[in-house]
Amino acid sequence: MAIIKVHDKEFTPYLTEEEINEQVTRIAFEINRDYQGRKPLFIAILNGSFIFAADLFKKLNIEAEIAFIKLASYKGVKSTGKVITAIGLDAELYGRDVIIIEDIVDTGKTLSQFLPQLEHHNPSSLKIAALLHKPDAIVHPIKIDYLGFTIPNKFVIGYGLDYDGLGRNIKEIYQLV
Repeated sequence: MAIIKVHDKEFTPYLTEEEINEQVTRIAFEINRDYQGRKPLFIAILNGSFIFAADLFKKLNIEAEIAFIKLASYKGVKSTGKVITAIGLDAELYGRDVIIIEDIVDTGKTLSQFLPQLEHHNPSSLKIAALLHKPDAIVHPIKIDYLGFTIPNKFVIGYGLDYDGLGRNIKEIYQLV
């Protein structure tokens, strides 16, 4: 893995494909264990979580459903501070075990605005699975139930994460130099 350039920025290798796969496998194991005999509904937050969601879902051996919602709060390398719902959720949540799949939790703004909307639908449980967490960036504390990596407060791309639309297809995760 070498330094790569995306748009006008340089990124250095941070997490390998193998390291990511190991953590996704561990998270799937924990969810399989915790939800044995139940049928949770996963809600993947687009666009960033689509690769994590697909890889995680393939490793589940429990009955499960998945739905998608598009929320956005980033423009370039900075959070806009506003959460935009671009595609709404059409699944019934009442009495369901719900697991949110998020690529990264940094400020917590997106989930802090989205979770109350979900709780209003009275799911029987509501958990969060996140690949990445930046505790130094947290403004709105969020409890992450299934976490892959705790990372420094640096901008990252790859494995679904982008910089102005590019970099999502990189198999590894890179951080801004």
